[in-house]
Amino acid sequence: MLLTGFEPFLDHPFNPTEFIATELNGKVIGGYEVKGRVLPVEYGRSANELISHYEELQPDAVIMLGLAVGRNRITPERVAINVNDGPIDNSGEEMSDMPIIDGGPAAIFSTLPVRKFAKILNKRGIPAELSNTAGAYLCNNVMYSMLHHLEKSKLDIPAGFIHVPPSYELAVNDRSISGWPKETLLNAIEVVIDSLDKKITGDEQKWKNYMTD
Repeated sequence: MLLTGFEPFLDHPFNPTEFIATELNGKVIGGYEVKGRVLPVEYGRSANELISHYEELQPDAVIMLGLAVGRNRITPERVAINVNDGPIDNSGEEMSDMPIIDGGPAAIFSTLPVRKFAKILNKRGIPAELSNTAGAYLCNNVMYSMLHHLEKSKLDIPAGFIHVPPSYELAVNDRSISGWPKETLLNAIEVVIDSLDKKITGDEQKWKNYMTD
């Protein structure tokens, strides 16, 4: 599994998704070996690096993570839209009403079981809810780009995006932010990965049949 987070951006000195991707890198969870990667917050680089990681690793699933400072829930995203429109990125570039991919579909839906994720997290006592907007900044950018790449390549694997709320590190200097322990955020993503069914390959199915015959 390819699991991505982002580096710090804007005036946020810490990004919990970078912590999560780094901490889970190399771990085996629910049958998946996690390959954690951290993406730059740059319109000109983020999606290209993400797809490069995908092509290198050829994972069975892709989960992209991003920080949503104004949210107080884990929010699996249902859909990405074909537009870049957000504040300045880490390279100094700003986008307004620009398509991510010229001629691409207006929107692409996640292929992750997003409602299942939200239900399982809530059952575990971790507040979560389904989201219908990934925004129009770099989170939406990479989600749309990855899903478009898979769709264009006719690759049928679970892929999508999950926003996480800020951690305590971000709440220290901003009283308007309600921070979570970063360990709780880490555990939430472990729960999500563990709940994602792994596709059985032909050889694996033959072995399973042999062992149960």
